[in-house]
Amino acid sequence: MTDPAQIVPDTEHRGLVRLLPAAARPYALLARFDRPIGWWLLFWPGAWAIALAGGAVQRWDLILWFLLGSIAMRGAGCVYNDIVDRDLDRQVARTRSRPLASGAVSLKAAWIWLVSLCLIGLVVLLQLNPFAAAIALASLALVAAYPFMKRITWWPQAWLGLVFSWAALVGWAAIARELPPPALMLYAGCIFWVIGYDTIYALQDVEDDALVGVRSSARRLGENVQLGVAAFYAIAITLWGAALWQVRPDKLVLAALAPAAVHLLWQVGTLVPADGANALHRFRSNRFTGLLVFAACFVVGTTAV
Repeated sequence: MTDPAQIVPDTEHRGLVRLLPAAARPYALLARFDRPIGWWLLFWPGAWAIALAGGAVQRWDLILWFLLGSIAMRGAGCVYNDIVDRDLDRQVARTRSRPLASGAVSLKAAWIWLVSLCLIGLVVLLQLNPFAAAIALASLALVAAYPFMKRITWWPQAWLGLVFSWAALVGWAAIARELPPPALMLYAGCIFWVIGYDTIYALQDVEDDALVGVRSSARRLGENVQLGVAAFYAIAITLWGAALWQVRPDKLVLAALAPAAVHLLWQVGTLVPADGANALHRFRSNRFTGLLVFAACFVVGTTAV
């Protein structure tokens, strides 16, 4: 098993979390407020869809609502995941210090915290039109099933892709009240992006996952993990390019994705699978991928005829 001294930190006890009262800090950690990368990754697909559908300027407030919803619902998802995985987390070096696994938060308190976060999500849901709200609610079944995927499939990252990309469908529906082909292609591209970056994230736990029987794409790909991530990213860029092209069929719009493609290429080219710190850094850099793709969607969505 990995030496505890060599474990890549699963959390960052810095910033606002460090300033919270001691009694509140475990709940912030349970919702991963100390790890903003998670809600950034949940937020970006929705922001992309709003921008590409042409609503970034007139509905800038909706982008802010999506940001709040991403923070709350990502937190709720983490709490739910830890409730389901609390026994497994105690067996993995990187996660045994999590609030539920360590006993810092009781199971009853975790459920109360989960409901509280979902109520914030409900406030955001009420800002959507009925069609978009129905699509948002449809994601709950996928979210509920996700923690169990690592027990039954080698590709839980693919299921996470379905979940973490869902905001793309909700965002487009919130603007256009429909889901045309560009929306579906944007969503599909997001799924492969998530599989790629979460495979990188899973590299940190390969040894412990093997010991406790947890499956992942990182374990499945083995020595071919860089090639696999490169393929997932290539498919994502291709699908995003198709989505942009359908909104504005102009060769120049494809150039808008070039910075994001170069950044993803850098991730793959500099990835060191055996180095947990390297993998974590490449994973976290996907918040910058989100910004680059948002810029492309904004340009295309606001200039489409």
